[in-house]
Amino acid sequence: MTGRVLAAWSLSMAMSAQELQLYLELVVNHLPTGRVIGVVERDGRYFVERDELLAVGVQLDAQQTDAVLALDEITGLRSEYDEGMQRLLLVLPSAWLPHQEIGSRQLFDRTAAQSSPGALLNYDLYYSDTAGASRSVSAWMEQRVFNGYGLLSNTGIWRRSFNFDGRNDGYSRYDTSWRYDQQDSLHSYVAGDLVSGALTWNSAVRLGGVQVARNFALRPDLITYPLPSFSGDAAVPSSVELFINNARVSSDNLEPGPFTLNNVPFISGAGQATVVTTDVQGRRVSTSVPFYVTDQLLQKGLSDYSISAGALRKAYGIEDFAYGSFASSASLRHGISDSFTLEGHVETGEDLRLAGAGGSMAVGRWGTLSSALAGSRFEGRTGQQYSLSYSYYSPRFGVAMQHIQRSPNYADLSVVSALENTVVGRFLPARSDQLTFSFSPAGLGSIGVGYFDLRNGAGQQTRLLNLSWSRSFSGNVSVYGAFNRLLGESGYSAQLQLVIPFDLHTSFTAGIERNSQGGHTQRVSYSRSAPSDGGLGYNLGYASGANDFMQASAAWRASQAQLQAGVYRDEGRHTYWGDLSGSLVLMDNALFASNRIDDAFVLVDTDGYADVPVRFEHQLLGRTDRNGHLLVPWVPSYYRGHYEIDPLGLPVNVRTPDVRQSLAVHRGSGARLPFDLREVSAASIVLADEQGQFLPRGSKVERVGGREPAYVGWDGLVYFEELDEQNDLRVSLAGGGQCEVRVSLPAQTRDVLVLGPLTCR
Repeated sequence: MTGRVLAAWSLSMAMSAQELQLYLELVVNHLPTGRVIGVVERDGRYFVERDELLAVGVQLDAQQTDAVLALDEITGLRSEYDEGMQRLLLVLPSAWLPHQEIGSRQLFDRTAAQSSPGALLNYDLYYSDTAGASRSVSAWMEQRVFNGYGLLSNTGIWRRSFNFDGRNDGYSRYDTSWRYDQQDSLHSYVAGDLVSGALTWNSAVRLGGVQVARNFALRPDLITYPLPSFSGDAAVPSSVELFINNARVSSDNLEPGPFTLNNVPFISGAGQATVVTTDVQGRRVSTSVPFYVTDQLLQKGLSDYSISAGALRKAYGIEDFAYGSFASSASLRHGISDSFTLEGHVETGEDLRLAGAGGSMAVGRWGTLSSALAGSRFEGRTGQQYSLSYSYYSPRFGVAMQHIQRSPNYADLSVVSALENTVVGRFLPARSDQLTFSFSPAGLGSIGVGYFDLRNGAGQQTRLLNLSWSRSFSGNVSVYGAFNRLLGESGYSAQLQLVIPFDLHTSFTAGIERNSQGGHTQRVSYSRSAPSDGGLGYNLGYASGANDFMQASAAWRASQAQLQAGVYRDEGRHTYWGDLSGSLVLMDNALFASNRIDDAFVLVDTDGYADVPVRFEHQLLGRTDRNGHLLVPWVPSYYRGHYEIDPLGLPVNVRTPDVRQSLAVHRGSGARLPFDLREVSAASIVLADEQGQFLPRGSKVERVGGREPAYVGWDGLVYFEELDEQNDLRVSLAGGGQCEVRVSLPAQTRDVLVLGPLTCR
């Protein structure tokens, strides 16, 4: 017999003893399943098919193989017959129920980044004329060419001095490189001038070569460091709320069973989480859990690395193509667990070999402890470096400490680079100690303390103590104070500053400064920043002290560029200056002028339609130009932005399938965002029969050769789009017959015509 036949036979055997057959709604842990099952009642005991029990999560012993089972013989299961509601109530242990994952570890949905073919020139032209001294002009420039195969960029500056020997005149190149970002695998590939990757306990150097690196910035939707999760059990259907530091951050509904809350917001430092569950009977259970989050760790299984190789840069910013000896550098971080991240680093260079390992560890809820040990061999001499650091941050205070100890012969690529650039001395201190402490007592603002101790290989020691304080008052008025003292030397420096904002752009600043020699300077300024959407800005300043200083400048920001000019007086001499900055973009066979583009940009294209309003995240950006373009110059790379157009001002016969689109752009590139706008020939046609009566409402109308039918509305009116100059319409009448009518449209009309009445014959 099959299992189903055996079940029917078993039920019939049970009923043969004059037992009661019931059909009941099945409810599991107070949650209706929507299932109605057969139940046999015999001597106060209830029997249910085995398959029905397995379907709702009941776990049976290996010996319980009968097709029909008695509920009171199943260990861990509680059951009750609700006669009034004709329901069978089952209560399953939490371990039998499916586990629920609430929330996601992504900040938002991922959007694949795009890059359209194009080119960009960033420029900053600066002119300076000091009476009786120097007069010069300079132009900083950046060129980019980009498409789906990456970004080719070059930066440099051109200088010209008019009253000196011109030794530094001409063009100086900074960096030239090709970069390709592979978003799916989170990899970045660089060829050309680059900066090597580094960890907190080693140095980065400039190379001319190649680099392969893991780049989490390609996916801003991901959170790479461990976030806490909170687990619990819901015996019955419930709601759950999550509070972080007494602020509610989420609210969700739960089915019966165990659950884990993963929807913890973007947080860092120490905090308190409270999970509140409320069941269907209104009972509330609150659980508070302290936690500590740090971005110094990687989630378990994640790896971050950088591998660089090439020639060391020499005379950077002075000589265009000066490269030294070969060098390579590789760094690795790997999340062994959510509480421990392993680190490693190796370097090779001219007579240099270096290797080191370390790690960062969460010390429970009390911060993060990091340590590393590295050894080097340079010019036949070996050396070691040891580092130890600790940090802890909470809403009220934070502390960070770092100690680095180096033996006399320890060296890395920064030392090799310094020697090749004939820099006197090596830049690695023999010992470095840092301690910073911040505290925010209620009502007293923010207090900071810093202590820095550096000792070079010759035993010379520099110790600096820094104190700072800041506080905001009503009306966003703020006060800032700082004190600096080189321990072991006489004198100190200090500063006190008051900032009074009048609106979003305008503020007044007053302050007093003391230098380490005991001189005092008083400063006042009144400034207005140029609005980001265009307008005037200015700055007026005065300082009195050993030498009076005065300045006045103005800035005008337009959509095509920003112009600045000003004058300042220092040590009795006046300096006049001017600056023009912006960008030129070549894309979609058109040239655009814009403010300086530091990252990515988007070119909105409305298919040739001018004066169309464009919005970004519901904020008006502007209107398209006469060619249907609008350049958005300040787009964050890899961020999914939402763009929309307002078609209400377009001709009535213009249609678009989408008025809102999302787009992400590769770093340093631009992307064209087209909105498909097209004109259609449309008409509202009034149809009548041969007696002059309107055709019945609901009659089906088909255009011969067309795709979509239409239907007659009130007063014989039917609407069609994409019509030709001559159109044959066929109407299916209610009585089963048909009639036809020819519709003629005038050529090149931009209006929705109303035609008729036309007789359908």
